[in-house]
Amino acid sequence: MEKQLIWQGKPVNYSVTGAGKPVVLLHGFLENIHVWDDFIDYLQPDFKVLAIDLPGFGKTAVFSENHTMPFMADAVKTVLDAENIMQATLVGHSMGGYVSLAFAKKFPRLLNGLVFFHSQAAADDTEGKQNRTRTIEVVKKDHKDFITKFIPLLFAEENVPLFAKEIDRLRQMSLKTTAQGVTAALAGMRDREDSLGLLKQVAFPVFFVIGKQDSRIPLEKILPMLALPEHAEAILLDKTGHMGFVEAPERIFPVLKDFFIRVTTK
Repeated sequence: MEKQLIWQGKPVNYSVTGAGKPVVLLHGFLENIHVWDDFIDYLQPDFKVLAIDLPGFGKTAVFSENHTMPFMADAVKTVLDAENIMQATLVGHSMGGYVSLAFAKKFPRLLNGLVFFHSQAAADDTEGKQNRTRTIEVVKKDHKDFITKFIPLLFAEENVPLFAKEIDRLRQMSLKTTAQGVTAALAGMRDREDSLGLLKQVAFPVFFVIGKQDSRIPLEKILPMLALPEHAEAILLDKTGHMGFVEAPERIFPVLKDFFIRVTTK
């Protein structure tokens, strides 16, 4: 069921499905809650699944020119408070993973586990920050053209023709995002803090979903991070890019369900 609450005078949209221990899904850049539809269907018989439209995406409002990761984490906390959730497993795809880290820093006792879906803990380096700033200018000129070209790059190159229907669905979903929502997220990701130290400190298990053909977060960048948490698990997927829950759901979903069961029954 889709719901809305008013936060700072503007709407925050989210969905709640199923019953049981809570699992909270945070989408990535250019996405919204419906990117998780198949995963929600899979989980809802066993878990209470919340999916949140992060600020600037889906039906959640744009709040400012820069949606920082801590600001987005506060929006997530507002939803959890509204649903009286005292502890949850947090799942973040790409940008959603950055928001998850900001949430973990601010509200560590609310988490019993964290899943990085094609995400990582390092801040952007100087070149990365410059690329984000340049992308903001590109988006301001023609955000629909940017989105149209960007979506296929999220998939392993060999999967682009195989997932043409899914890519078109994601493209149509993303094209509903305003230029202001896109640039606010880009600014927030550009300015995010490094969280590698945080990964060393977290008391809860961390699960990494990694695509061998992920062009957005290369394998060699993410692998060293597996050694940082006290308890880390991972699934390494061949023939998979940045969209594993679309490209390889049959391999990912059962593994993550098992992880959720273990972290919520300790």
